[in-house]
Amino acid sequence: MNDSDSSSLLPEPGRIARRAKATDKTDWGRWLPGLRTLRGYQVAWLRHDIIAGLVLTTMLVPVGIAYAVASGVPGIYGLYASIVPLLAYALFGPSRILVLGPDSSLAAVILAVVLPLSSGDPLRAVALAGMMAVVSGMVCILAGVARLGFVTELLSKPIRYGYMNGIALTVLISQLPKLFGFSIKSARPLRNVWSIATAVLDGKTNWITFMVSAGTLAVILLLKSNKRLPGILIAVVGATVVVGVLDLAARAEVSVLGSLPQGLPAFAIPWITTADIVPVLIGGCAVALVSFADTSVLSRVYAARTRTYVDPNQEMMGLGVANLAAGFFQGFPISSSSSRTPVAEAAGARTQLTGVVGALAVALLLVVAPDLLKNLPTGALAAVVIASAIGLIEVTDLRRIYRIQRWEFWLSIVCTVGVAVLGAIQGIGLAIVIAVIEFLWDGWRPYSAVLGRVEGVKGYHDIKRYPGARLIPGLVLFRWDAPLFFANAELFHDRVLDAVATSPTPVRWLVIAAEPVTSVDVTSADMLAELDETLHAASIELCVAEMKDPVKDKLKRFGLFERLGETAFFPTMGAAVSSYLDTHPVDWVDWEEGVAVSAPDTK
Repeated sequence: MNDSDSSSLLPEPGRIARRAKATDKTDWGRWLPGLRTLRGYQVAWLRHDIIAGLVLTTMLVPVGIAYAVASGVPGIYGLYASIVPLLAYALFGPSRILVLGPDSSLAAVILAVVLPLSSGDPLRAVALAGMMAVVSGMVCILAGVARLGFVTELLSKPIRYGYMNGIALTVLISQLPKLFGFSIKSARPLRNVWSIATAVLDGKTNWITFMVSAGTLAVILLLKSNKRLPGILIAVVGATVVVGVLDLAARAEVSVLGSLPQGLPAFAIPWITTADIVPVLIGGCAVALVSFADTSVLSRVYAARTRTYVDPNQEMMGLGVANLAAGFFQGFPISSSSSRTPVAEAAGARTQLTGVVGALAVALLLVVAPDLLKNLPTGALAAVVIASAIGLIEVTDLRRIYRIQRWEFWLSIVCTVGVAVLGAIQGIGLAIVIAVIEFLWDGWRPYSAVLGRVEGVKGYHDIKRYPGARLIPGLVLFRWDAPLFFANAELFHDRVLDAVATSPTPVRWLVIAAEPVTSVDVTSADMLAELDETLHAASIELCVAEMKDPVKDKLKRFGLFERLGETAFFPTMGAAVSSYLDTHPVDWVDWEEGVAVSAPDTK
């Protein structure tokens, strides 16, 4: 099938994107995907995008406010963080229907920085959160320019589940006091649990607040699976009406949001003190990691669903610009939303114009009706965040991982406990360290094997898996299943000598089956030179088979190729074995030939 034929299988927006991508030779077309989409925009999509944008607004307002409060900043800034980033992403973001804004997965990370540094000052909290968004945006933009969009793929699925489950648990715990109608002095998540339990036992619960909040949470959870009914909107509107009609703010001391400031977000530089720089930098980098990990996964899911191509590096750029916009327009760090994006999709979104309509509708609310949500109870906002945190928790796939590979399951649990015990930022740091160790482990302590000839099976195979395999007298075939680098060089050296020492016959040749070896560094090259000296002293010749040309080029630069000699390198294992048998008369009959092998053996 040619390219034009395959294009006909794509939905219309996908075909437009492919044609625009194929014909666009300008730099602005690469860096501004929104303009590229606009060039191919069809009038028929406009109705769908406007309706989807208005439907999306019903989610943007309550969720934005809720996540702002959960992040330690006043609710109005959640709306600010929903307006400008959506407009920025519509221009710079490659995904057609991805919705960005405040997110529950970032709340714990932002709160961990903002709460201890702001000392209860809301304006200082906003500046700290805004600078975290700037740092996160710069990190994402630099990573996108450097084409590092693959970085988050280094975090394995169990580790991602682990830190996200830990963050969800942290967010949930942080919102429980608001659900019960009291406040506590925030500390580590587990200590907060103790403080919450103590406050409940001491009778500090506001039971009217609890009933309103619990009812809101119940409605959200009950309607969550119903795609036709906006559960969050129904629950939040219902709680607001009940509190307003019954005047519960005055009669039962139910905490409410109050009137929002009228007007739009203005450009402002989020100034912080020098003492704040290090924690804000660390927090901003943690936000960048979490937000891009979430965004890249969600972006790939919807790209596959709509059969459109999304460049992960441009996705990082779009996320970075959106965070920069949030930071400089009185917002805080944002990410993609796994709850609002499906709403936009279900409402019929076709392009990024859906987000633009949603942003403009939120802006209109702030200008025309800032008192509309003044009776919104903060306990209901806590219920929104708790429902979202519950949705972050992954259980089903972890059960599958437990069945098939338990050590990875326990790795995930360690990450979860790390976030819950140490806090969001420290826990994410622990997850990264574990990810690096996991990444290096297979190369650090890889599998290796001595190979033999198996009756009736072509090639040479691991004698541990094939106990009946025959060894060629005087010849050791050794396979190393990893790159050779500084961390495993000594292990390679020891295992080779052990293979020589345990050979049932005196060894004359050692052949390294090097096909799995994808790289060699200076340390391992020096080790090979030392190994060659050791083997030479024992009258053993070191040879290499099936080495890839790029790796062989490295050996030439290191001088090792010249040291071993061109004749020590063989294209296949069969060629190495045949050369050995030609030069060393041994008692060997191959099962394929039925006679002593003297011609090249095929794999």
